[in-house]
Amino acid sequence: MATEGTSRSSSWPRGDTRKKPTAFLLHTLLFMCVAFRVAAALIRVSYHLAAGSVLGVARVLFAAANDRCMRCMNQAALGRSATGTFCGDLLVGAMANSWRVLMQGLASLMFLCARADEYVRPPPSPLVLTPHDKPAAHPQQVHISTVGRNKMRISWVTDDRDAPSVVEYGESQGNYTASATGDHATYKYFLYESGAIHHATIGPLAPSTTYHYRCGKAGDEFTLRTPPASLPVELVVIGDLGQTGWTASTLSHIGGADYDMLLLPGDLSYADARQPLWDSFGRLVQPLASARPWMVTEGNHEAEALPGAVGFAPFLAYNARWRMPREESGSPSNLYYSFDVAGGAAHVVMLGSYAEFEQGSEQYAWLERDLAGVDRRATPWLLVLLHAPWYNTNQAHQGEGEAMRAAMERLLYEARVDVVFSGHVHAYERFTRVYDNEADGRGPTYITIGDGGNREGLALKFLKDHESAHLSVFREASFGHGRLRIVDETSAVWTWHRNDDEYATVRDEVWLESLASPNLSMPTARRHDQEF
Repeated sequence: MATEGTSRSSSWPRGDTRKKPTAFLLHTLLFMCVAFRVAAALIRVSYHLAAGSVLGVARVLFAAANDRCMRCMNQAALGRSATGTFCGDLLVGAMANSWRVLMQGLASLMFLCARADEYVRPPPSPLVLTPHDKPAAHPQQVHISTVGRNKMRISWVTDDRDAPSVVEYGESQGNYTASATGDHATYKYFLYESGAIHHATIGPLAPSTTYHYRCGKAGDEFTLRTPPASLPVELVVIGDLGQTGWTASTLSHIGGADYDMLLLPGDLSYADARQPLWDSFGRLVQPLASARPWMVTEGNHEAEALPGAVGFAPFLAYNARWRMPREESGSPSNLYYSFDVAGGAAHVVMLGSYAEFEQGSEQYAWLERDLAGVDRRATPWLLVLLHAPWYNTNQAHQGEGEAMRAAMERLLYEARVDVVFSGHVHAYERFTRVYDNEADGRGPTYITIGDGGNREGLALKFLKDHESAHLSVFREASFGHGRLRIVDETSAVWTWHRNDDEYATVRDEVWLESLASPNLSMPTARRHDQEF
């Protein structure tokens, strides 16, 4: 969490005229910085006004000001000024805190004036900013993803744009017996220019094997473990992660128990056009993302599109930083792809809620081809992840996944998809097996898990009289993460772990039977306390 600087008197000593010009300059610079942030926010405000969302405008303005203030207070705590060149930490911290209090009051007033029956998020949570103080050639933001059956893509960033895109690796610590050379690129977003974003693919690798590796022939050594070639396999699922104290708690709970791969159905950094937050997010997740494959798909917060702005393609930062195995799965876009797990015992499809999905679209045609290529006799488990949920009894984001459901649900049903995971709604909810708004033992189990720890807070209100309420087995608005342990060809166990202080408490557990099983029966829930 961001912390305030050491408390001292902010008054100027009598007779000390040397500090006054510096103070005036700091005031001016800080005002200019805030003004710039507000101007940038106004561009986003115009988009929300066009959509008719007054609350969206309030959230954008608050987020811009709050982000700037928390950044200033972080710098104050580190003994730096807002510009990084003057020792004005005290003044900056005091001004930033005053601004934040003012904005929180205005935001609260806006929330109180909103209609009582409209969903209103709580004020945003302060960010956890992860600094980088290593040399320019030192690799940072390291994360890995699976490529094919026996390869891994290593991705990292260096401030030195001429650093080599090389990964050295081996099975013994410090003893690198192989290497791979990849590529790197940069991107620009207004005044921001990224560091060199490197990608290199290593392999072939043995399954269930620990490898030690180093990126760019510099910096730290990292350790990864490859997924198993057969069942059992354990998958962690989290959505809407962000980078707050809640996020840190979720990541700590995930790291407290072993797993083979992490799946994330959208909304990663919550940078929302503030590009340095992509860098901070990469550093925050590096301890876990450098050790196990992270497979992600996009959410609405990855779009970062500016209406009317030329040269800023949607998903620019996301596509540059989080390269997924689209080529290997025959996908024309990094926004949707698929891959196999456990030697093909499970097939995972990552769909794009914010790419064209109607019949006749590229994504629809690709999904048809991909599902048609799955032999359920060899692949007993079929999983799908997407961002905006197709079934949702929470007041937040009602109906936002309906168009995609209407277009694609039949494809998933006919392919006998076992589980569909989604995010977007900042809460946890599990449905029974469903097809076309009715309970159906041959349909997927739908699970919403958008409770990773984002700054916007939880979606607290579930609708008791919602038309899908009778299909909802368990729901709770708490931060946490889920684990799917596929035990064998017929059985898997799903557990949802709520963040309870230092403990990750199992609140929901259900055994699932593969829809490829000839002895299919409805799943039975071991724990399904319903909470509203």
